[in-house]
Amino acid sequence: MSITEELAEKLLEELNCETIFTIPIFGGIPIAESVVVTWIIMLALTVISIIAVRNLQIENPGKKQQVLEMIIGGLYNFFEDLIGEEGKRYIPYLISVAIYVGAANLIGLIGFKPPTKDLNATAALAIVSILLIEYAGLHRKGLKGFLKGFAEPVAIIAPINILELFIKPLSLCMRLFGNVLGAFVVMELIKLVAAPIIPIPFSMYFDIFDGLIQAYVFVFLTALFIRESME
Repeated sequence: MSITEELAEKLLEELNCETIFTIPIFGGIPIAESVVVTWIIMLALTVISIIAVRNLQIENPGKKQQVLEMIIGGLYNFFEDLIGEEGKRYIPYLISVAIYVGAANLIGLIGFKPPTKDLNATAALAIVSILLIEYAGLHRKGLKGFLKGFAEPVAIIAPINILELFIKPLSLCMRLFGNVLGAFVVMELIKLVAAPIIPIPFSMYFDIFDGLIQAYVFVFLTALFIRESME
């Protein structure tokens, strides 16, 4: 088997959304592997959160609490600088998505298939984000101002502005999915043509650094779109 054929076979295997089990209602609801892994991530993050916030103190906080407050405070300040004071209500969502996408991209290191390799998962994230983006504009401007925004700066470009409602989620979805899948393809190529030890430093980049970068890019663009929608 040639390198191209082997790579194509592994790529098809990676793109295959295996059904883990089926819920026997409404004719059967298939539950894909990406959904099950997402449940595992949610459970792990919930347990970690419960452990992290135990025994918090107002006075004389311990080192664990100080580190936790520094991380959360830093994230709040970062996103507040991006979306401004009026967008603070959306910061918890942005932090939650950043943590989830980061965990989803890194979970492959312990043997699970990252949910972000499933186009359905990235599409769901993008749809929820774009709904929040449009809600932010509607909440800030009111219905009249929101609808009027489609005709700005001139009415003739209203169809283009309306088209953006579909382009933005597609852009968010395909950027995340494409970069995660692209990193997989590059790593598989390196493994096929290089000595066993050579892929290790590349794995540190594509499996860890690149995964975190994609989480950052996703929430960064979402935050910018929210601010743009409110302006």
